[in-house]
Amino acid sequence: MINTKFTTVDAYINAFSGIRKKRLEEMRRMVRQAAPKDAVEVISYNMPAIRTTTVLVYYAAYEKHIGFYPTGSPITAFADRLKDYKTSKGTVQFPLDIALPGHLIKEMVAYRVRSEEEKAKTKKAPAKKTALKK
Repeated sequence: MINTKFTTVDAYINAFSGIRKKRLEEMRRMVRQAAPKDAVEVISYNMPAIRTTTVLVYYAAYEKHIGFYPTGSPITAFADRLKDYKTSKGTVQFPLDIALPGHLIKEMVAYRVRSEEEKAKTKKAPAKKTALKK
């Protein structure tokens, strides 16, 4: 599957079977529930992702885990609740042999949504003009 170039999330998920497919379907449902209604599913870096103006999170199936990629800030913000999982700067690995922590995943997606909304507000705020002194 490493050489397969996916064009849809359905195609990606359907390329798997068994527990990996089941966990991908669960992850997809959780991510979609937590994302804004106008968010769209995309394939980015050959993985399923959900985006608004930018990609909020990515996820992917591996031999023994589901990789969840919410970027670095949620990993830091939820560090205490992620201590039972393998993590890195922007990644969490959820083992296939245990249920996905739905509430936590949804909270991390919501965190990303809020972060992007705050970033957008900052960008939209007009710069204050100051009078030049003579």
